[in-house]
Amino acid sequence: MSDVRQHADDIHDQFSDHLDVTVEDVEERLATLVDEYKVPMDEARRSVTNHYLEEAGLDREDLSSGSSEAVNVEEVDEPEEWVDLTAKVIELWDPRSDAVAQVGLLGDPTGTIKFTKWAKSELPALEEGGVYSLQNVVTDEYQGRYSVKLNSTTIIEELEEELEVGDDTSEIEGALVDMQSGSGLIKRCPKEDCTRVLQNGRCNEHGEVEGEFDLRIKAVVDDGLDAHEVIFDKDATEELTGLSLEEAKDMAMDALDTTVVADEIADDIVGTYYRIEGPTFGRYVLADDVSELDGPADAEQLLIKARSM
Repeated sequence: MSDVRQHADDIHDQFSDHLDVTVEDVEERLATLVDEYKVPMDEARRSVTNHYLEEAGLDREDLSSGSSEAVNVEEVDEPEEWVDLTAKVIELWDPRSDAVAQVGLLGDPTGTIKFTKWAKSELPALEEGGVYSLQNVVTDEYQGRYSVKLNSTTIIEELEEELEVGDDTSEIEGALVDMQSGSGLIKRCPKEDCTRVLQNGRCNEHGEVEGEFDLRIKAVVDDGLDAHEVIFDKDATEELTGLSLEEAKDMAMDALDTTVVADEIADDIVGTYYRIEGPTFGRYVLADDVSELDGPADAEQLLIKARSM
């Protein structure tokens, strides 16, 4: 079976209960994008999926992949995946949108994660302190913080058991040896409940949009034994660098180039030693508390080590 056909089968399976569409129709759309317009398969698949979502009047969260995988909270490290969780409701917060029925914090022995339950899903209410089996939830990500969304396909089962919730806080002391792509002045999708970083002006879910500026750092910190990936959100980035979002926007406008912001930040922080404390989300540590340390920072050696990672 060809690669295009396999992807067509997957998309057809998602929409077969919602639309009268054949595998051949899906395959033709994919082939046109991939073969004629040389669109990468991942982008072609998103485009075709978005077409059928619009035709069916559905949101992406209304579609089940049909193959969710049971995971622990600490294993959630990619957005837009379908997973099953067994977790305890630690806190419930007041929703800030009528589209949201419940929002709060879930936890299991490996850590904690935010959840959102959509109002239109008409799912039963979760109670603080309750332990639940949650099947078919969708993962999401914002500034290194992963979350899950409960939707109309989610199956909720309350469990009569106790569940210990683990501490996911990390503390790192080491040299910041690299600043990864996606750092500096970035743009995010402005659509409600979507905060994805735009790639060439496009959101993976909503297509071409007028993005909203944000500031962040994706860094690698080496403690001498391991390399840790650390996310600094806007507030942490402003505090670390002394550069505000507005100043970064002005800098980019003067240079007619957003990359000057990342270059300026990298010059200031790469090769510096820090103590960083914050929660762990998947493979990332989110920097909540940062202090600069004295250390034998040999910038040249650090950069050589960073390039080899």
